[in-house]
Amino acid sequence: MSEVLQRLQRGVSEVFPHVPESVKPDENLWQRVAQTHQPLRVKLGIDPTGAEVHLGHSIVLRKLRAFQDAGHTAVLIMGNFTAQIGDPTGKSEVRPQLSPEQVASNVQSYLDQVRPILDFDTPGRLEICYNATWLEKLNLSKIGELLATMTVGQMLAKEGFAERYHQGQPVYLHEFLYPLMQGYDSVAIESDLELGGTDQKFNIAVGRDLQRHFQLRPQFGLLMPILPGTDGVQKMSKSLGNYVGLGEDAVSMYSKLEKVPDAVINQYFELLTNVPLKELPSDPRQKQKLLAKEVVTQYHGGEVAAKTQAELEGIVLSGVSQNRELIPEFALGEITLPAKFFYILGLTPLCANSSEARRQIQGGAVRLEGEKISDVNWEITQAAELVNKVIQVGKKKFLRFVA
Repeated sequence: MSEVLQRLQRGVSEVFPHVPESVKPDENLWQRVAQTHQPLRVKLGIDPTGAEVHLGHSIVLRKLRAFQDAGHTAVLIMGNFTAQIGDPTGKSEVRPQLSPEQVASNVQSYLDQVRPILDFDTPGRLEICYNATWLEKLNLSKIGELLATMTVGQMLAKEGFAERYHQGQPVYLHEFLYPLMQGYDSVAIESDLELGGTDQKFNIAVGRDLQRHFQLRPQFGLLMPILPGTDGVQKMSKSLGNYVGLGEDAVSMYSKLEKVPDAVINQYFELLTNVPLKELPSDPRQKQKLLAKEVVTQYHGGEVAAKTQAELEGIVLSGVSQNRELIPEFALGEITLPAKFFYILGLTPLCANSSEARRQIQGGAVRLEGEKISDVNWEITQAAELVNKVIQVGKKKFLRFVA
């Protein structure tokens, strides 16, 4: 197997349809990839329902980049129309509908965050489309045609819909439109292959059906696994707090990734890096550090990743190293002084509130410039007492105070 094909197949959960090359070579994706002289149009749809992209989202984006590097055309569809409905997949209740202004803001944020992953520069390798371009033009006659391609029974077979229906929770008619609109995106851009998570199989299959209806060649579907969060148990999710955002600073990103549980770390390597799995260190701690450095390199560059690793290994309970520019900052400008130090600490991301800050100080877990703070009632009278000093809570949580 060629190195290119190995990278395309890395981590893939399922390709459909998938028949042996000897039976129907044209319905075998890998055979088609190996033989075609025409670049495939590889579709990935993103609904900008939020402003932040995390590593779980990056898996399909990285696969899209692999197809770009193999010479194919990535078609990134920003769902500025479908985001106003919201994908009901996996949801136990109807999603709130977003305003066009919210969606537009989220679109720009998404594009900024995915730039380190995709090739935006090579001509012919990326098309960015907005599905409002064609979906807003659908009249009632065309919508009726789309609805006539599926039955209520087929819709209720979709994960989430059936559960809500049987539990007596409302399933709204506009939600039935979502899979059809995502499928119509495949018709509009004449997709050869659509990428998605394993939870997107129904929607991608609808795209195949609609392409047949409109007498187009049906697309392949390629499904990628859902990434567990940093807790190693539940799906990575911002709401669960077990995520790593693509826009996070290098120190925060590294600190989270070097704690990824042993049970899922190989999956992180497979889905988030190009490191050959057979070359991974046997030592669990070295494996965690390599993962953190590899991922931080992708989003912040090799030099920053190396400095971050050195910084976090160099900062110990007995003192603080000199690479302070890598430590996240906390501005003191809006805090009214004088104030108790535990109150100030409670306003930082290092503690949830001032009560936790008091407990951390009482427990001996708080250091300023490497010196343990023991006086829980210490009062700060002017910002100069803290400016440019590093506060440490526990072993690996740091901030540098700035004016």
